[in-house]
Amino acid sequence: MAMPRKQKRILLVLGWYDYRLHEGIARYAVEHGWHLCPDTTKEKVIPWGWEGDGIMAWLGAGDDLADFVVRAKLPTVDFSNRRSHLPFARVIVDHSAVAQLVASHYLARGFTHFVYYSDVVNWAFEENGRAFVQAVAASGHACSWLCWPRSPAFTEGRFQWRHKRRWLANQLRHAPKPLALFAASDDQALEVVEICESTGLSVPEQVSVIGVDNSLRAVEAMHTPISSVDTNLEHVGYRGAALLDELMAGKRPSAEPVRLPPARLITRKSSDLIAISHKGVANAMRFLWDHCHEPIGVDDLARAAAMSRRGLHQAFLEQVGRPPGHELQRVRIERAKRLLCETEDKMEAVAEHCGYQSANSFWFAFKQATKLSPKEFREQFKR
Repeated sequence: MAMPRKQKRILLVLGWYDYRLHEGIARYAVEHGWHLCPDTTKEKVIPWGWEGDGIMAWLGAGDDLADFVVRAKLPTVDFSNRRSHLPFARVIVDHSAVAQLVASHYLARGFTHFVYYSDVVNWAFEENGRAFVQAVAASGHACSWLCWPRSPAFTEGRFQWRHKRRWLANQLRHAPKPLALFAASDDQALEVVEICESTGLSVPEQVSVIGVDNSLRAVEAMHTPISSVDTNLEHVGYRGAALLDELMAGKRPSAEPVRLPPARLITRKSSDLIAISHKGVANAMRFLWDHCHEPIGVDDLARAAAMSRRGLHQAFLEQVGRPPGHELQRVRIERAKRLLCETEDKMEAVAEHCGYQSANSFWFAFKQATKLSPKEFREQFKR
């Protein structure tokens, strides 16, 4: 009689917690018959003496937690890059791709004034900030970085919250407008919106705001729903669990972390603004966004702009940085990505909802833009 296979025991020690990360890990555990041990670190308890097969960690704050994982001498996957000197495999969000997504959103809408805001110094916020500044600089623009701990006005203690908000309000009030602001997290994006509303700055007309992680609850109930990057944390958790499985089977950990791209940018009211001063191009862009799901072309954009086709082409190059046909294609591909991730629609339906006249033309356009077929993209997202 065959002996039952020993069930792998996996410990979660997530110094920073997000339920979506946990769900990705849990999905892999169910598929592969793992036993997930309770994450006692949520109660600030480190399980000294625990025995098992592998550890999934988020080694952010807390030297004692890092010391426990090092001493355990077990296959480990870390979802944080704060302690990059420790010899663990890592699966993290590709913050460069996050920043590029936000920069592309703002640049396509014609913004020329940019700022990045962070109120804490940590590795993820720093990666986002550096990448956003670089992405904006590559387009020929400058980007300011408002970092509260590095500000001359920084103070600690009982009244820090009040001083920080007064400092940030003053910075936003004197910044050039319209301002494209990228916040290091959704909480900080919400803080910016609240300060703007209390000081009379309109969002998004004067200050356009985007956050990270799509973590805010009851977003649609807000007076100004906040745009955010969906970093696909469930996929990060699932991929981390798969990597831990490989380590437990004998694979050596890589010195470089596995970086996973975000799923999408969810555009809401806080960043829904065209900051293009050229009236014809602005009208064409708004028409493009409103009708990209229809079989429109450059001639339709020219009519919406009340311009000749040639004139619109030149104006788009000057204002947007690419021809109108390329911008139409880009917007359609982004819409297709969203439909592929959020629905189970067949390819013919996705093609139709994105303005393509056939599934075949949609397939070729999507493959050219992403290097993946629509089916491969959907499968990769689900994995």
